[in-house]
Amino acid sequence: MSPVTKLLGLIRTRLPVIQAPMAGVQSSKLTIAACQAGALGSLPAAMLPSEKLCAEIETIRRHTDRPFNINFFAHRQPEADAVQQVKWLAALAPFYREFGLSEQDVLQRGGRQPFGEEQAEIVMRYRPPVVSFHFGLPEQALLDKVKSSGAIVVSSATTVEEACWLEAHGADIIIAQGLEAGGHRGMFLSRDLNRQQGLFSLLPQIRAAVNVPVVAAGGISDAATARAARALGAAGIQIGTALILADEADTSALHRKALQSERAADTVLTNLFSGGFARGIVNRFIREAGPVNDAAPPFPLAQSASAPLKAAAEAQGSDEFSSLWAGQNAPLAQTGSTREIINSLADAFGSDNGQTQTS
Repeated sequence: MSPVTKLLGLIRTRLPVIQAPMAGVQSSKLTIAACQAGALGSLPAAMLPSEKLCAEIETIRRHTDRPFNINFFAHRQPEADAVQQVKWLAALAPFYREFGLSEQDVLQRGGRQPFGEEQAEIVMRYRPPVVSFHFGLPEQALLDKVKSSGAIVVSSATTVEEACWLEAHGADIIIAQGLEAGGHRGMFLSRDLNRQQGLFSLLPQIRAAVNVPVVAAGGISDAATARAARALGAAGIQIGTALILADEADTSALHRKALQSERAADTVLTNLFSGGFARGIVNRFIREAGPVNDAAPPFPLAQSASAPLKAAAEAQGSDEFSSLWAGQNAPLAQTGSTREIINSLADAFGSDNGQTQTS
């Protein structure tokens, strides 16, 4: 059985395409559109309160009967460190003064939540066909609940070691996340950026190391990159930045403008916004604070102090303190409907008989 056939047998979609979950730029609207296009639509859940998550799942179910994916973060929540927080606020102090902010403006709650008992109960109740994770997998007892719901389990690997770990711990499908990818790196065994690889060196190494289907992610924004992923043995492709300008995406006007400008070609990995390494378009915050700042608390704690800066700047019509997540191939992202974008890449990727099934 070919890798593509095996993947389609697991996710039960017509196309070997996964819409990447993108918190902050999408709702169930994009998920549904991706499903209706024949791909596996994904809903990012890490920033959704339980009530909102349940409502979004119900919305998906009302508008499509096709398979979909709910994505969670599997990070271990770190303890807040008062000394680290003081360093972080000191690093941000000049920006805080500029916007008239103070320590009272630091967020006390919210942000990205790790997968826990509450989320597991939602999975058990709604039984989504696919459940995916970023930052590894949850502890075994929680993963057992996901498995018992009947869900196919997917997770991201940024190194061969992570891919082997995921397979050994129960992942049914592995996303090979190349260094080109926008948004947060799925790193969980090491924080050493020197060990991170581009997709087209990472993908064949992971393919050789594991027996589960491997989906390519990172830099796949046009026909040429989709064909290259297939040539290197990918069972399918996961696309995020390619859909960030889609009609059904909730990408802000500021973010869309940046993506459609020359700035889109200038992306870096930064820990300023959440404490985790993520790729986004360079702006003033990144230039002046440095893309990787040692004062930033670990993921996801840095967001409590950086988010007020984003809100204050955006209120003035500026994106200079916004997390403008984008992959290295962002200049290739196209506008149009989700269906059109997905079908163009699926046609280029191809299927086992050389024909994709679009609708």
